[in-house]
Amino acid sequence: MNALLKPPVIEEVLANACVGISTLKANPAAVIAEAQNRQVAILNRNRPVAYVVSPSVWEAVMDMLEEREDAGLLDARLDALASALPVKLEDLV
Repeated sequence: MNALLKPPVIEEVLANACVGISTLKANPAAVIAEAQNRQVAILNRNRPVAYVVSPSVWEAVMDMLEEREDAGLLDARLDALASALPVKLEDLV
């Protein structure tokens, strides 16, 4: 098999806790309740397939993404400002 198509031997799990997908199916309410306190990775055959996070964590992620977009817009506007012509207020009146 081609080395590029082989799945990685070690999977990175970006969560504080892990639970198998069969446990999620058996008791989803418990997993969701646990996610109120920390992020939970859902594993299928020992590989992360999903993450459950609390609404507050999701809101924080969305806020960070919005701030990142705003920073890009700010950079673009500052770049445009560098090529702007200086104008005196008296010249506009």
